[in-house]
Order: sequence, then structure tokens, then C-alpha cells
Amino acid sequence: MTRLFTLALAALALCAGFGCRGQTSTAAPIVPIRNMHDQDRYDPQGESGFFDDGRSMRMPIEGTVPRERQLDPELGAGRLPDDSGYVLEVPKAAIDTAGGMSALLDRGQDRYDIYCRPCHDGSGAGQGTVITRAGWQPAPPTFHDDRLRQMPDGQLYATITNGVRIMPGYGDRVPVQDRWAIVAYVRALQLSQGE
Repeated sequence: MTRLFTLALAALALCAGFGCRGQTSTAAPIVPIRNMHDQDRYDPQGESGFFDDGRSMRMPIEGTVPRERQLDPELGAGRLPDDSGYVLEVPKAAIDTAGGMSALLDRGQDRYDIYCRPCHDGSGAGQGTVITRAGWQPAPPTFHDDRLRQMPDGQLYATITNGVRIMPGYGDRVPVQDRWAIVAYVRALQLSQGE
């Protein structure tokens, strides 16, 4: 038994000492699916020789609905069901989905601090860090202006979604529910700074 153990140990030492030595291979690495390893890259809105129409960006397949799309016009666009105007208040469905107004406001404050505060500041006066340090002009309007206080909630939602003047639209970055949460929080800011 000792002799067998000694032979096994000697064989292991030989493998360890000589088995790992050798030349560096100049052959290409073994890649099972070569075309997945080395693919052409297309720029958005660039040309493509792959598709018949020459475009690299593809149109959605007809009849498909994006996962985030909200089909209810009140929730998805801030418009009344008959499209005659904007909804006046945050829809009840948005409040219920959040778990109540308190939870909606908490989420709204969190999202406001990320997306809105850099320009609109913590009180909504329009003097955020980006404005004061970079000197951007014109500065955003204060949320405490009567025009914005009387604006329907749906119009404020649409402004967040689509943007206005130099403010970018956040429809592609901020989910529907979070945009409604921001609207609710802006209304709370207006109430807290009321005169």
C-alpha cells in the first residue's frame, strides 16, 4: 500500500513538473458559434446591409404592445377618456397601485430628488444646482407660480412625459407610475409653500 501511494505521488509530481510546460498556442481560441463571437455593430439610425430597407433600427411588429405602455388614456397620457382635455387630479388607479397617497408621495419624493431636484431644487423654486452652478438660462419656472398651481395634474404629467422647451421628456426613462408619483409630490410641494 505504501509502495502504491509512493508511485502515485511520483506520477503526480511528474505531471505537475512537466505536464504544464509547453509552447503558447498561436491557434485561434475554440469558439463553438463563431458568428456570435464577432458580430457587426450598427449605430442607431445608421445604415444596415442586413435588412432589405437598409435601416438598422427596426419598427415594432404591428399589433405588439410594449410592456410599459399604459392603455388607459388617463394613466398613460393624463388625458380624459374622450380626449377632451387633461385629467384634473392624479387618477385613483395610480394612487391605489402605489398602496395609497402616503406611499405615492414617498415614491414621488424619491423620484423627484433623482430626476427633478437638480434643476427645480428641493422646494420647487427653479434654482437647482444645475441652474445656479452652470448658469443655465432661462431658469425653469417656479412650481409656486399661479399658472402652474392651476394647471391640471394631467397636463403636469404630460409635461414630465414629453418635456417642454429645454426640459427633456422623461417618458422613456421614468415609468408611468413614477411620473404620477412625481406629480403628486409636486402638488405637495406647492401646498407646503402656499401663501
